[in-house]
Amino acid sequence: MAGAIIENMSTKKLVIVGAILLFFQAFSFMVGGLIGPSPTTAIHYLATKCVDTVKTHHKGSKWFMPWGPDQCSKISDFDEAMAKRIEANNIVFAVHIPLPNREMSPWFQFMLVILQFDIAFKMQNQIEDGSLVTMDVGLAYRDSTLSEWTEMARSIEHRKLSCNFTATKTYKNEGHYYECDPLPFMEVGSVAHKYYLLNIRFPVKERKKVNIWNGEIEAIRLVSIHQNGGFTKVWFAMKTFLTPSVLIIMIWYWRRITQMTRPPVLLEKIIFALGISMTFTNIPVEWLSVGFNWTWMLLFSDIRQGIFYSMLLSFWIIFCGEHLMDQTERNRFSVYWKQVGPIVFGFFCLFIFDMCKRGVQLKNPFYSIWASDVWSELAMAFIIVAGICICLYFLFLCFMVFQVFRNISGKRSSLPAMTKALHEGLIFRFKFLMLVTLACAAMTVIFFIISQVNEGHWHWGGYMVQVNSAFFTGIYGMWNIYVFALIFLYAPSHKHYGDEKSSGRYIQLQTRSTSSFRTSATEPEVRGGVFDNERAQDI
Repeated sequence: MAGAIIENMSTKKLVIVGAILLFFQAFSFMVGGLIGPSPTTAIHYLATKCVDTVKTHHKGSKWFMPWGPDQCSKISDFDEAMAKRIEANNIVFAVHIPLPNREMSPWFQFMLVILQFDIAFKMQNQIEDGSLVTMDVGLAYRDSTLSEWTEMARSIEHRKLSCNFTATKTYKNEGHYYECDPLPFMEVGSVAHKYYLLNIRFPVKERKKVNIWNGEIEAIRLVSIHQNGGFTKVWFAMKTFLTPSVLIIMIWYWRRITQMTRPPVLLEKIIFALGISMTFTNIPVEWLSVGFNWTWMLLFSDIRQGIFYSMLLSFWIIFCGEHLMDQTERNRFSVYWKQVGPIVFGFFCLFIFDMCKRGVQLKNPFYSIWASDVWSELAMAFIIVAGICICLYFLFLCFMVFQVFRNISGKRSSLPAMTKALHEGLIFRFKFLMLVTLACAAMTVIFFIISQVNEGHWHWGGYMVQVNSAFFTGIYGMWNIYVFALIFLYAPSHKHYGDEKSSGRYIQLQTRSTSSFRTSATEPEVRGGVFDNERAQDI
C-alpha cells in the first residue's frame, strides 16, 4: 500500500530535499540582488519650444525635432514669442526619446511617460481650481537617423491641473512657479523602435474657452520610465529555467496519480491545477516580444498573473479545508464555493479594470484612466479595496491554519502512546509544511499590495518607481519552489510494505464523528488529507 511521499520518505532525505529547495530560494534572491540591476530606469527630459512657421499643425504632416541636422526653429521663452508676435497655437513642444547619441531597445519592454508643468504665476492669468489642460499630442517613430518619422499615434487629450501657489498672489510674486502634481501622459506596451518623437501643442480657442485660464506654461518636463534591459534578460533567463522544471515534475506527478487504482481526490486535482497555472505563468513568451512589436504583452502578463493569483489563493483555502479532519464533507469542490467564489469574482473585477486601462491603450497610448475624476476615484477605490480584501483573506487563512493545528493537537492527545510515537514525525512534517504555506501567503500578500501601491505611485507623484530586484526575483522564485515542493511531496509514493504488515490492522483518524479514531482490518477510506489518505499506519 503506498501513500504520499511526505509520509513515506525518510527524514534524512526530506531534510536534503528541503536544503536543496532552500538553496534555490536563496539563489533566486541573489539573482536579483547581485546580478540583476534595478527593474526600472527613469530618464528626465525638457521639452524644446519649436515654432511652426508655416502653420501646418492642422494637417499633422510635419514633425518637429528638438536637435540634430533637421532641428526646428526654436524660441527660449514666451517673452521672445511675444516679441516676435508668435501665437501660442504656433508653438510646439518637442521631445526626442531617448537623449542624443542613445537608442531605445526592445529589451526595455514598455515605456511610461509622466508629464510635469512649470507654470509661472501671473496676476492676469491665474490657474483656476480644477483647470483643464487640452493638448494636441502626436507620437512618431523611426529606426534610423536618416529615415523619415512615421506617425504612431495622435490624439486630443485633456488633463486636470492640480497646482498650488505657496506664496502670496501679488504682482511682486509674478514669475514664481506653481507647485503642480505630475500628470499621467503616455504608456506604450512595447519598445520596438530605436527613436521616438513627441510633439505637444496647446491649442488656444477663446470662444470655446480652451486653454484660456491655465497660467503661463514656461516649460514642460517629462519623465520616461522603462524596464532595464539587464533586468529583462535576467528575468527572461529565470523564466526559461523554471518553465521546464515545473512542467517536468507536473507530468511526473500526474503519471503517478493515473497509475493508481483509485481516481484522484480533490487535493491531488487542485495541486495539479496549481502546477498548470504556474507553468502558464512561467512560459517565456516574452522572448518573442523582443523581435515583434507586441503592444499587448503588458495586458497578457497581467492576465497570466491574475490567473495564477486566483488559483493560488483558492488552493490555500482548499488545502487547509481538506486537512480539517472534523469537517464532515470534503473531497468536493462545491463545498468551498463560498470561499473560492469571492476570490474568482474579485480577480474578475480586476481583469475588467485592467481591460479598461490597458485595453484602450492598445489603440491610444495617451489614454489614462487617471485623467478622469470618476475613473481615477474608481481606480483608487479598486486598489484600496483590493488591499483590504487581500489582508482579510490572509487573516482568514491564518484562522484556518489555527483550526487545523488545534484539530491535530486534539487528535494527537487522544492517541495511545505507541500510536502517538508513530504519528509524531508525520505531524511535525505537516505542521512545518503549513507554516511554510503561511509564510508564502504572507510574502504573496505583501508583494501584491506593493505592486498595487506602486501602480498608484506611477500616476500620483512618484518619478522613480522601482521594486527591488532581489524582492522581485525572490518572490517569483518562491512561488515556483513552493509549487514544486507541493507537487513532489504530495505525489503518490512507490514505497510498498511487506505482506505481513499489509495484512495487519490499520488505524486512521476519524473524520465523520466526534470520536478520535477507529480501527479497521480492511483498507482505510481514501479522503485526500495527509492523515487520512490512502496509507494508514499499522499497529
